[in-house]
Amino acid sequence: MRSPISGYTRLTKVHTFSAAGIAAAGVAALAFAVVPNGSADAEQSQAVKPVAWNASAFGETQQAELNKQADRAAEQAKKDAESKKKAEAEAQAKAKADKERAEKEAASRSEERKPVAAAAAPAAPAPKVYANNLDGWIKESLDIMKAKGIPGSYNGIYRNIMRESTGNPNAINNWDSNAAAGIPSKGLLQVIDPTFKAYHVEGTSWNIYDPVANITAACNYAAKVYGSMDNVNSAY
Repeated sequence: MRSPISGYTRLTKVHTFSAAGIAAAGVAALAFAVVPNGSADAEQSQAVKPVAWNASAFGETQQAELNKQADRAAEQAKKDAESKKKAEAEAQAKAKADKERAEKEAASRSEERKPVAAAAAPAAPAPKVYANNLDGWIKESLDIMKAKGIPGSYNGIYRNIMRESTGNPNAINNWDSNAAAGIPSKGLLQVIDPTFKAYHVEGTSWNIYDPVANITAACNYAAKVYGSMDNVNSAY
């Protein structure tokens, strides 16, 4: 039956006793569950007891971890020191190399600025030595003739010398027409003074009796008149 004031249903005595009985049963069940009576339940209860905290074991574990951390820190410090030492060594080596390179470049620039010494003139070849005989005189005359562009050969010169003077550089003709005219033929190739002076070769002596001067002047004359001393086969 609803109360006209509160709006809730009023419990009867039967309902009140039933609720009290249920509550009592619940308390009994809870007490049985918390404090078991059987031996099996006692063993199970003992199995779930919490493990006691061991301060000594915890301290050893903590110390071991601290030791590991200290070892790692020491190893890292060692690596850092080695890296720093290596970097310093590399920096010193680079600085040394840069200094040496700069010194070399400065020396090179200084060397480039030095005036280049003039190249020494090649030594003049030693003068050719000729024998002081007919062979030497002919060879020296041929070298002069070659330099001056005067034709002639050793055999042609030798042949005419032997016919004209038999190789005597002081020979003189005092009996032919030239001698009669007061201009005798002289020297190895029997040249008269006017011809010697007209066909004298520069660089030779002005002495008509000089063997080399006499040969080159006579060959110069023969080249103009006969084409070469080689073409002369008689008095000319």
